[in-house]
Amino acid sequence: MKIKSEIPECIKKCGVEYAFKRIGGKYKGRILWHLSLKTVLRYGELSRTLPDITTKMLTQTLRELEDDKLIIRKMYHEVPPKVEYSLSDTGLELIPFINYLHNWGQKQLENELLPNEH
Repeated sequence: MKIKSEIPECIKKCGVEYAFKRIGGKYKGRILWHLSLKTVLRYGELSRTLPDITTKMLTQTLRELEDDKLIIRKMYHEVPPKVEYSLSDTGLELIPFINYLHNWGQKQLENELLPNEH
């Protein structure tokens, strides 16, 4: 694996730091999750699945995920323009871990919603 030179030394030495640099933040994991459920999503569909994201932030996040080779952007040359996003092979490798986080989160939500039995 070739590490980009602009990555700080401390991140080059720690897999957890490197992983969270690529998938951290409020939206990246959620975008990857939604792409895993639908396989292919267009920009508008992604925007609707994340109602709290701004247009600017969605565009920036998609570019970062594409730059990190976690998603594939496919542009069709037609009018109006059509762009589709899907997971790359590298992005697909993350899905079992995102599923694990999903299951953990669901369990925590259920525990939080249960009445206290002390």
